[in-house]
Amino acid sequence: MLCDAHIHFIPEELSVYTAFYKGVWTDKEKLYAFLDEHRIEKALLCYPSTDAHLKLGTFSRVCEIYNSALEEVIKENSKIIGAGIVNIDNLSGINCQIEELKNKGFKAISIASSHNGKFLVNELHPFFEAVEKNNLPVFVHPQAINPIGFDRVKDPLLMPVLEYSFDSSMFMGLLMMEGILEKYDVKFIFSSLGGVLPFLKDRLDRVYAMLRERKIVKDLKSQPSKILKKVYVDTSGASLDSLKLAIDLFGEDKLLWGSDYPVCGDVKNSLKLLEALGEKVKEKIAHKNFLNIFG
Repeated sequence: MLCDAHIHFIPEELSVYTAFYKGVWTDKEKLYAFLDEHRIEKALLCYPSTDAHLKLGTFSRVCEIYNSALEEVIKENSKIIGAGIVNIDNLSGINCQIEELKNKGFKAISIASSHNGKFLVNELHPFFEAVEKNNLPVFVHPQAINPIGFDRVKDPLLMPVLEYSFDSSMFMGLLMMEGILEKYDVKFIFSSLGGVLPFLKDRLDRVYAMLRERKIVKDLKSQPSKILKKVYVDTSGASLDSLKLAIDLFGEDKLLWGSDYPVCGDVKNSLKLLEALGEKVKEKIAHKNFLNIFG
């Protein structure tokens, strides 16, 4: 059995307002064919943080268009689990937004790792309370518009490779530092192994211990690497070495196989890599961990 924790679809009505998300991104039939070809039983469809709001004027309009189209997709194809988007510019009504999405069949919420060039964490307490109350997982996708470092480096390769990764990593780090991961019973799913944090596990713990000894950093009551084990991450075509690092940080129960369709690479080879981790771990990443979240 195979479950995919990371797929995308952008409705044509929204695509026209974007610079990049066109063509295959808007083709539902190709998405459905992809799921059938690879025998994917369930797939989480999430928002990739487009630039549509810049032309539409408000993110609330983006939410309306995207969620309406996604509602039809999840009715049309039982394999797809929808992660709706909410207007976090209107946090006073956030619980109503989330309850409405849940009532319409959405089983997760998708947010970007930052918003309008800022990292929002403490400002999002109403959002965290609402998703916890409604028992909805939160999928965190890298911010594609003005991610961390974009004000200094605008490069078509370095931005998606480095700036997206660091944007996700910084947001996860802030969720840890501000106590969000400890305070709320929310399943956070970060795309692409959560950025660079799996590569920095030892340094994170080592520097934290040094700074605590000098009373420069707050007491987290535990090692950073232990706190981060609360987070789920998807694989998004990662190499075997990267998967092993992610397992070391998050644990084998917190990895979810993800294709990142339609920008996925060699799906068959990606799945074949899991065999090197052993049958038990392979099954967890391929479907068991996903089903533990979505049933």
